[in-house]
Amino acid sequence: MYTFDTPYRVRYADTDKMGFMYYGHYSKLYEIARVESLRALGIRYRDMEDEGVIMPVVQNNSRYMAPAKYDDMLNIRLFLRQMPQKRVIFEYEIFNEDQKLIHKGETTLVFMDVARQKVIETPQVVKDALKPYFEE
Repeated sequence: MYTFDTPYRVRYADTDKMGFMYYGHYSKLYEIARVESLRALGIRYRDMEDEGVIMPVVQNNSRYMAPAKYDDMLNIRLFLRQMPQKRVIFEYEIFNEDQKLIHKGETTLVFMDVARQKVIETPQVVKDALKPYFEE
């Protein structure tokens, strides 16, 4: 299993009139965690795109347990529980600065060849980077 943590401070622009982070911004936190987790593995999503591979989201689920508030320092924890094949399932837990679990999410993405507009197997560079986390 692969896990990755990244911090995020709730900005004023992230909040609604109640001072809570607007529900639609949680997907942005998922993306931050995904991109930074790949970067930590030595993979730049930008380079994948330059090579003609994209990762569109095909499913997105969120569970709101408590609000994130303006100026909260959050920790976004990402989990990959299985080696990706054509699909990759990212799970997320978001904690506030008191280490209280306030949100859970899950996104499913696919690897796609841009030129052919076809779903493809996980690129070898991704498999190689994740292999140490899934060896028995």
